Amino acid sequence: MRREELIFVGTCDIAGHVRGKAFPASELEARRRKGVGWTYTNIMQSAFGPAFDTPFGTAGDLMIVPDPAAEVRVDFGDDSPPEHFFLGDIRQTNGAPWECCPRQFLRRAVNALEDAAGLSLVAAFEQEFVYTGVEDRPDHSYSLGAFRRQGMFGEVLIAALRAAGAEPDTFLPEYGDRQFEVTVAHAPAPVAADRAVITRELARAAAHRLGHRAIFSPMPEAGGMGNGVHIHMSLRDEAGTPVMHAPGGRLGLSEPARHFCAGVLHHLPAIAAITAPSPVSYLRLIPDRWAPTSIDIAQQDRGVALRVCPVFAAETQEETARQYHVEFRVSDASASPHMALGALLFAGADGLRRSLPLAEAGAPAAPLPRSLAEALDAIERSEPVQGWFGPVFLDAYLRHKRGELQHVAGLDESELCARYAEVY
Repeated sequence: MRREELIFVGTCDIAGHVRGKAFPASELEARRRKGVGWTYTNIMQSAFGPAFDTPFGTAGDLMIVPDPAAEVRVDFGDDSPPEHFFLGDIRQTNGAPWECCPRQFLRRAVNALEDAAGLSLVAAFEQEFVYTGVEDRPDHSYSLGAFRRQGMFGEVLIAALRAAGAEPDTFLPEYGDRQFEVTVAHAPAPVAADRAVITRELARAAAHRLGHRAIFSPMPEAGGMGNGVHIHMSLRDEAGTPVMHAPGGRLGLSEPARHFCAGVLHHLPAIAAITAPSPVSYLRLIPDRWAPTSIDIAQQDRGVALRVCPVFAAETQEETARQYHVEFRVSDASASPHMALGALLFAGADGLRRSLPLAEAGAPAAPLPRSLAEALDAIERSEPVQGWFGPVFLDAYLRHKRGELQHVAGLDESELCARYAEVY
């Protein structure tokens, strides 16, 4: 049977889905500049497909332009077509960035951090998911047996990640039923977000080729354990030197790191609507699910919003500084990694610019928003967060999320979890 290779170019949109178009591989050189056609309202597509509300109507033409630094081509060695795709930027037809492009949102945040303090950030995403190709067993959590029962899925995924240049780190059976976790190496913020998207898509691709699914929904089953996306972050100066650690500093954090973290915590009531942006996200953020419930920071505690992570076997101060970082735990895979990381950078940059302090040790911590609606309301009360978006993107984002809330408003928890497990 004759075949012609196709290349997909897409963007990870507001709903956290990669959407775009494919074209014949023979057209790649021409497409590098003009990309594929797109429309304004495409960004308004919900997690379930339809755009429930849009400020754009049927007007407006755009293009998704492939980024050569975000190309993936993975041949799985079977008879299936290779996974050949690019992540791209949504641009105006004249090539200018479009204000509602998630990758551009992150770039602006990177610039905000540099402008605020001359700093950059490296990050890594730790992502949990359910693999349907393994049976439920009571001895599943972290066990060699669970690792064995997933068969070749882990090896296929790690090989795919390596072929894609995503630098795989770990793969493990996690705490929940049929739950696994995959991590890749840290990288500068824009690359880290791209790698997070690529990791999800290759996990789905590997599972698909084995006849199963990788489900990244924040809560696949009501009453079960949720899937989080933990974002590990470390600051660097203009020379690329780590500046997160200060011996004797509060929680071992340097002054700029304390201001950065204080900014994240200060804006967390609003940015939760970006990092945990689905109704089921808030079924995970409750007690006894190894997930945060308060706006707090602590050392080596997996129940807080910001965890100061441990340092392993460091023999020198330089090695300690290189390892020292924080982990943001109020995030999941219903978020675009570009938007989630962008929100954290914008918030941290604001903390640095205003020299915000961390709360005193032992001070009571405010609770996280208890619903997406509550977090969206917090965005509307926050002039800084509104400024990060700009008026057009802000209106689009709020309409997108409130349309989604209205669409699922009549579902009970079990029905809600089942619907999101279908689409993530």
